Amino acid sequence: MHFRDLNESQLLAVAITAEEEDGHIYRDFAEKLRKDFPATAELFMRMAHEESDHRHRLIDVYRKKFGEHIPLIRRQDVKGFWIPPSWWLVSTIRPEKAREQAALMEMAACRFYEAALKKCKEASVRQLLGDLIQEELNHGNLAHEVNEAHAASGKLEDEQVTARRLFVLRIVQPALAGLMDGSVSTLAPLFAAAFATASTMATFKVGLAASMGAGISMGFAEALSDDGKLSGRGIPWLRGLVCGLMTTLGGLGHTLPYLIPNFHLATTIAICVVVIELITIAYIRWRYMDTPFLSASFQVVVGGLLVFLIGWFIGAS
Repeated sequence: MHFRDLNESQLLAVAITAEEEDGHIYRDFAEKLRKDFPATAELFMRMAHEESDHRHRLIDVYRKKFGEHIPLIRRQDVKGFWIPPSWWLVSTIRPEKAREQAALMEMAACRFYEAALKKCKEASVRQLLGDLIQEELNHGNLAHEVNEAHAASGKLEDEQVTARRLFVLRIVQPALAGLMDGSVSTLAPLFAAAFATASTMATFKVGLAASMGAGISMGFAEALSDDGKLSGRGIPWLRGLVCGLMTTLGGLGHTLPYLIPNFHLATTIAICVVVIELITIAYIRWRYMDTPFLSASFQVVVGGLLVFLIGWFIGAS
């Protein structure tokens, strides 16, 4: 059915189910965020209680005007009604994404009540809808007030530290492990093939096979190493995907230059790419792992140099 075809009782029925669903979504957000982001979880529980109060008031008005039976009409049954994306179904969600979703939901609810107000004639219904419009607008103020209180108490700062820690655990660490493996472990077979054959195409094929094989191996190893429930490292398949992709990219970086027919030029460019890769790894370790840059650079360069020398020695012998 289309919104313009809804009568007064159907408008109230849609509003009731929408408020009930929104309350469930906010409680789901709170449950997923409670462990790592308790301050934001508290905000969503307060918003869920507000939605529950709205639902009770809508039911009271509906019961007085139309009786006990409330038809089940959901948002997705009405054309033109904004349907929120199912972010609450994912196993993990960042607090800023949850707050962004909540802001869109409140805006959609406000627009619905404004449109419904124009269609309703009964004074009690109009009064309730007008009150709900103002209260939905005030939800943004509620979030702002709670955030200010949490900022003053230091809770938000603690959540920012936690968010950074989780980002490092779930994204940076698997990405760095993959980049290191792809950039370093593929050096030996690539340059062994290069110096053994002096053929750019043969070297490219060896590097491509080594990069893709290492990416698949590292991706599965990371995904199967930890389910993330106790360690807090997040979704296994996501970590595996990040690790596998970065491993493959790390190997492809110094493999692609061998598409150039000139062997010496291709090798020179590949060596330059390796240097850039090693500097990037050192920077990431310094930026996210609190490793001194000189120490990280020394460790990475020494490791990369040793692997390169092994490949050169085997290929040239």
